Amino acid sequence: MTRKYLIGFALAAALGAGPAQAEELTGTLKNIKDTGAITLSYRDSSIPFSYLDDNQKPVGYAMDICYRIVDAIKKELKLDKIEIKYNPVTSATRIPLMANGTIDLECGSTTNNAERQKQVAFTNSHFLTASRYVFKKSSGIKSIDDLKGKTVVSTAGTTNIKQLTEANLARGLSVNIIPAKDHAEGFLMVETDRAVAFVMDDILLASLVASSKSPDDYVISKDAFSKPEPYGIMLRKDDAPFKKVVDAATAALYTSGEAEKIYDKWFNQKIPPKGLNLNVPLGPELKKQFTKPSDSPDPDAYLVN
Repeated sequence: MTRKYLIGFALAAALGAGPAQAEELTGTLKNIKDTGAITLSYRDSSIPFSYLDDNQKPVGYAMDICYRIVDAIKKELKLDKIEIKYNPVTSATRIPLMANGTIDLECGSTTNNAERQKQVAFTNSHFLTASRYVFKKSSGIKSIDDLKGKTVVSTAGTTNIKQLTEANLARGLSVNIIPAKDHAEGFLMVETDRAVAFVMDDILLASLVASSKSPDDYVISKDAFSKPEPYGIMLRKDDAPFKKVVDAATAALYTSGEAEKIYDKWFNQKIPPKGLNLNVPLGPELKKQFTKPSDSPDPDAYLVN
């Protein structure tokens, strides 16, 4: 082979190698490609976002969104199938397990805020909520100020217990704050009169009340500890290629109208295992979010003018 052809061959080889090297997989995508598996985390009692049905299978609104993300990853990596592994998390363990690589997507009811974005990343928001409290009608509670000097519970490791703690100090309420291990325990404490109120995201309170023995015994407050806050599927921080795929998947889902169908399935129809219907219509703020997907942690970004 002449020197001319050798040079041409070497140049062609170098040019041909360029794109492959540029697209070399890293981070979560590489791990999924190498193992053929992805680990989804779930909550056991965050109805209707992520919870266990009567067969102990993780189901819910956020789980359905995660399954759509997995489909997009499978297509991106050109895999015939991806094995889905499941790992339970609590409010206290979800961020550490994401940071240490145990889980790849956190499919639950996790609030996206600036503080958490220092540790993890979020994809486009799939729900908007506010931090309120549930109490028994018989308690006579009318406002946050009526909680003064009483025992109030909230779930450990959540933004809600932080907001409650801040309000307790700012308003001088002298509330006895008890951290619960999960949402079910928090509501049980109100149910058994060990606490006068349970502070949590309003939609989660609605699901707990709807599934209780006596739903008519409870009231969810009108006043709130927060502005509307976004929920997002959580993923590892500083993994831009993976986030790009996940963001594209959720944006496509939300803008196509498919997300509204998934929403309707979990919020306006009977859901397992008890056939509850939460009857929570799609609000204008979330409808706006589906039209223009965003991963912003700023509550004001979701307000409808």
